[in-house]
Amino acid sequence: MTERYTTNDAGNPAPSDDQSLTVGPNGPILLQDHYLIEQMAQFNRERIPERQPHAKGGGAFGHFEVTNDVSKYTRAAVFQPGTKTDTLIRFSTVAGERGSPDTWRDPRGFALKFYTSEGNFDMVGNNTPVFFIRDPLKFQHFIRSQKRMAASNLRDHNMQWDFWTLSPESAHQVTWLMGDRGIPKTWRHMNGYSSHTYSWINATGEIFWVKYHFITDQGIDHLTQEEADRLAGADGDYHQRDLYESIEGGNYPSWTLKMQIMPFEEAKSYRFNPFDLTKVWPHGDYPLIDVGKLTLDRNVTDYHTEIEQAAFEPNNIVPGTGLSPDKMLLARGFSYSDAHRARIGTNYKQIPVNTPRVEVNSYSKDGAMRIKNVSDPVYAPNSYGGPHADPARAAEVRWFADGQMVRSAYTLHTEDDDWGQAGTLVRDVMDDEARDRLVHNIVGHVSKGVKEPVLARVFEYWRNVDQDLGKKVEEGVRGG
Repeated sequence: MTERYTTNDAGNPAPSDDQSLTVGPNGPILLQDHYLIEQMAQFNRERIPERQPHAKGGGAFGHFEVTNDVSKYTRAAVFQPGTKTDTLIRFSTVAGERGSPDTWRDPRGFALKFYTSEGNFDMVGNNTPVFFIRDPLKFQHFIRSQKRMAASNLRDHNMQWDFWTLSPESAHQVTWLMGDRGIPKTWRHMNGYSSHTYSWINATGEIFWVKYHFITDQGIDHLTQEEADRLAGADGDYHQRDLYESIEGGNYPSWTLKMQIMPFEEAKSYRFNPFDLTKVWPHGDYPLIDVGKLTLDRNVTDYHTEIEQAAFEPNNIVPGTGLSPDKMLLARGFSYSDAHRARIGTNYKQIPVNTPRVEVNSYSKDGAMRIKNVSDPVYAPNSYGGPHADPARAAEVRWFADGQMVRSAYTLHTEDDDWGQAGTLVRDVMDDEARDRLVHNIVGHVSKGVKEPVLARVFEYWRNVDQDLGKKVEEGVRGG
């Protein structure tokens, strides 16, 4: 085996692994010990800012293979029959900091990057098909309500329920959160959802509205609140450890991608607003269609460069895919990329894990950490052979919109309301045991510091979801 010698970051041989340069063995350290200074300065700067939400997480590499023909719905190369595409996935919790336990009750992020032949295609999803809010103006406030108090620096259940009960659109997601799926057994035992409605466009220009469902092949499983609390103290990295050790041992987790697909015109008269992030499309209306298989088969080798610096953003769209009128999705098209520029620098797409596997012909120029050479001309249009846009190749998804500029909720469809789907989840999807666990979880959460007048609104909130559920929650909290 060839002997390897320590160097500094410039490749120069290092003078020592364990001794600083001093005046005599007991004398002062010298400023010209550049190697010591490099070690200390690098250490002081080796942490980048953590993500605002989704700070704690882990992931792995894998591939996605199309097993069904959906070419009549999309021209995207990544979804053509038999196509196999390298992928990166990152799982995460929403509210906790980087050092928080994996097993807190929280939605789990399910972010995907496909390294396609047409550039990177990203999806930022969760393990639930809905979200707490439908308008991006409330997003920052929602996240702050889940974080820490300004004075005590403690997380506060009263603050959370204050926000939720003043935001009735949250009821559907909070019902998911307080149910079994609020704490998955492992990342391998949960589904991933786009949650948002996206769009597909086919070779003839037809637009379809779509939702992505990554259904776990390992089966859905969950932890009880008591099991999760124990693991939070015994092994705070339980989910991350499970994924790493499963892949290391050759037990590769997989998910089957299934799509709900809505013809463009049907969105206008559908009984629920199809672009409302707090709603699902019932499968009886739009059945799941098989597309392909996602398999994770390679662990990361450097967590910092491959996970902590991984940047997922829904504005990374490839021809044949696109966004939708979903207000939250449209805002995320800006906010995610802006967060990456602030956190890891304007040239974050030149970090290898974020670099597309295709030629990049961009007019982006300079900025900190630019490593890709730029050549003239550096502007467009130009007369000197620089790249030019091809609208037909991009196949941008567009839809008609008009109206007065307003600040308003979505126009109601026939069955739109904030409580109906949450109630259906409780009464028609959960069985008796799951409903009992739901009550147990809500009572346990609310009993930890929720005070009047918020407490009274909590009981009314759950009565609006389901009268019997609200009654049991109040009895459980008040001891009736």
